[in-house]
Amino acid sequence: MVSQSQSLTAQPGGVFRQLSVLDRFLPVWIFAAMAVGIILGKVFPDLAPALDSVKLDTVSLPIAIGLLWMMYPVLAKVKYGKIPGIVSNWKMSGTSLVLNWIIGPALMFVLAWLMLPDHPEYRTGLIIVGLARCIAMVLIWNMLACGDNEYAAVLVAINSLFQIVMYTVLGYFYLTIVPGWLGAQGVALNVSMGDIAKSVLIFLGVPLAAGFLTRLILGRLKGEEWYETRFIPRLGPTAIIGLLFTIVIMFSLKGEVILERPLDVVRIALPLVFYFVIMFVVSFGLSYLLKFPYPDTATISFTAASNNFELAIAVAIAVFGLASGEALATVVGPLVEVPVLVGLVYVSLWLGRRLYPDNPLWLAQPQPEKSASD
Repeated sequence: MVSQSQSLTAQPGGVFRQLSVLDRFLPVWIFAAMAVGIILGKVFPDLAPALDSVKLDTVSLPIAIGLLWMMYPVLAKVKYGKIPGIVSNWKMSGTSLVLNWIIGPALMFVLAWLMLPDHPEYRTGLIIVGLARCIAMVLIWNMLACGDNEYAAVLVAINSLFQIVMYTVLGYFYLTIVPGWLGAQGVALNVSMGDIAKSVLIFLGVPLAAGFLTRLILGRLKGEEWYETRFIPRLGPTAIIGLLFTIVIMFSLKGEVILERPLDVVRIALPLVFYFVIMFVVSFGLSYLLKFPYPDTATISFTAASNNFELAIAVAIAVFGLASGEALATVVGPLVEVPVLVGLVYVSLWLGRRLYPDNPLWLAQPQPEKSASD
């Protein structure tokens, strides 16, 4: 079966028809999963409390299982022997750090204040989202966009370390200091580094260790060729199934928000859409100008445009309470991120074929045969 990354880069015609149903209609399945989740939450009102009653850290256990499920196959694909060489490229890593920890939080702050001047609680929630750099779903978006899996693993690890140290510092700056400069009342963000480290350990450390050990053990027992040609092609598609499972659970838990407060959801969603698109375009354009290869450009772009909604939701609930506007804003985050980032996957591949025409990813694909009349 053609892999998910290949499926999205395939040209029209014969190659497209060779794809699996899962690959060919991925956006359809994602929107269907969103609809199924909302319907389940509406038809079975007791389902959401039941699913949310058991938690892993501060995240609903079913969502946590889905996140770990979708991350593990991607991290099992990573060729960990390549990572030391990737780490030494400080130009690319430095670019990613600037985008993630300087431009990203600043952009979300500006958008939140410009578009939600009358809703300080939603504004605070969006800023909390902007401070939480992605360590989970970005691996899926990067894989689908034919990014570099090894480089994605490195950036996720670097972001995780920075997150532990910088989250509370930047939270204090953007929620307490800067609002004071603007004549508004600031808020306190009392979150310990230990709480953030625990979230990172669970949602990155567990699947990272599982992926590394899988490659190490099976690679030695069965050989690298078997691992790459037999095991990974079977394991890889389960990441998409894990993603769909996560989306169904997520929308069954929080979909009632869309039905009960649609106008508020739209107000919150608009700055999020602008944020995801602007971050992606700026990151892709900057990486292209710096002459980074397409796989690295895609990886940098999706890492910068994604956010760690698990951490943001946990922080908002812990500090402001489950029924707060801040918590609502963080909940809307992943509901918007999923469809927008799926769309940006296609944008990335479209830009890649046009801006990087000599990339082996495109050249290696079989092209439809020309007729004699062409």
